[in-house]
Amino acid sequence: MKRAAGILLSITSLPSRYGIGCFSKSAYEFVDWLEEAGQSYWQILPLGPTSYGDSPYQSFSTFAGNPYFISLEELVKEGVLTEEECGAVDFGEDAGSIDYEKLYLGRYPLLRKAYERSDISRNPGYQRFLEENRWWLDDYALFMAVKDRFDGAPWNAWAQDIRLRYGYAMDYYRKELYFDIEFQQYMQFVFYKQWTALKEYANGKGIRLIGDIPIYVAMDSADAWAHPELFQLDRDNVPVAVAGCPPDGFSATGQMWGNPLYRWEYHRQTGYQWWISRLAHCFRLYDVVRIDHFRGFDQYYSIPFGEETALNGHWEKGPGMDLFHHVREALGPKDVIAEDLGYVTDSVRKLVADSGFPGMKVLEFAFDSRDSGCANDYLPHNYQENSVAYTGTHDNETIAGWLGSIQEAERKLARDYLCDQYTPDQELYKSFISLVMGSRARLCIIPMQDYLGYDNGSRMNKPSTVGENWKWRLVEGELDEKLKTRILEMTRRYGRMK
Repeated sequence: MKRAAGILLSITSLPSRYGIGCFSKSAYEFVDWLEEAGQSYWQILPLGPTSYGDSPYQSFSTFAGNPYFISLEELVKEGVLTEEECGAVDFGEDAGSIDYEKLYLGRYPLLRKAYERSDISRNPGYQRFLEENRWWLDDYALFMAVKDRFDGAPWNAWAQDIRLRYGYAMDYYRKELYFDIEFQQYMQFVFYKQWTALKEYANGKGIRLIGDIPIYVAMDSADAWAHPELFQLDRDNVPVAVAGCPPDGFSATGQMWGNPLYRWEYHRQTGYQWWISRLAHCFRLYDVVRIDHFRGFDQYYSIPFGEETALNGHWEKGPGMDLFHHVREALGPKDVIAEDLGYVTDSVRKLVADSGFPGMKVLEFAFDSRDSGCANDYLPHNYQENSVAYTGTHDNETIAGWLGSIQEAERKLARDYLCDQYTPDQELYKSFISLVMGSRARLCIIPMQDYLGYDNGSRMNKPSTVGENWKWRLVEGELDEKLKTRILEMTRRYGRMK
């Protein structure tokens, strides 16, 4: 990986006509914009179908794609929808924010119409897609169809026979919900067709895609339902313990994520076949894979099921390098970014070093007393070449918002580091971006909100909260020529041109 730069922007945050960013014309225009701005990478958030809370890190499947990303314009071109039908749906009034309730109520009926008009079963490409993806798609499509039958209830609240996958129940629902299952398969076919086209276009422009995968799967997912043996579940498929993280400067009671933990001894006995399949699938989707919460492979935080907070959790040993030896043997060398943030120990540092994967450096952590890590690790003069530098991530405040929220002493420390006591606060975000871009880190990724200088009203996610996250969107015209030129000049100045 040569010295380069990229931008972090969720697909959801693209401008579009129908409520959420998707694989429409604006995605292709953004790729063009990236190329003209001298960028080499586009980092996105996970692409999976989201559940309650709309977090891309809590998905109904680690393999499926989110139907929200399907371009309705493309379906109009195919003749299975009309512009009048799409335009008649209320997707919300604020072009700069996603209304997930209206999106859910409006998009799926349109996609169902498209499916019913598609005559998809006669499509040879669709049949090939089914055959190539049967190993995960059959379970996912049945899972989603049954979930709809049970009014969206999580699978551990379903009737016992289908919750525990008794053979007669599986046969019954496959017959009873045949067309609902095919609808789910149709949406995945269209998703993957459109995503593949977009990725090929980006690669043709010299833009590599950085995908993002959570280390854990959601409890309410096809993965946990279909393969309970992979997780720490009891004989009734109830979790024994769940994932989270301990208390820190940002949360006095820690974070309760609720994901089922892996039964690592079982994975070891199978040669980590599920993980190899998962990562192989990811490398068909992306050029580079960022693995969230990488430290969980060294040690993971285990919270007894039923606890209300993370206070009574404890650390358990993860698979370590044994997993990645098996992955490398099966898949060969691959480009991975290790999200090694949070409570970092010497053993975590050793795992990242032994893997050879670049870790992450987040500038905000260098001057923020709330961070539990070693602030010196995040000062730009200490960045190693084999690292990826950020002003912040999707979980952080925007750099402009952060500058307004930290203590005066921390702000002075940051200005002293910049040797800049005079730049107005509202312009200081540009200096911090320059600081990161000029570091030794081989790759530098800047969130789009930071390039725009936006405050925390444009923040993507505030961990441990539900309701106001994952909503921010660009509106038409925000990515203008002036911004593009400024990014291009900065990228050239710091030797990060592709």
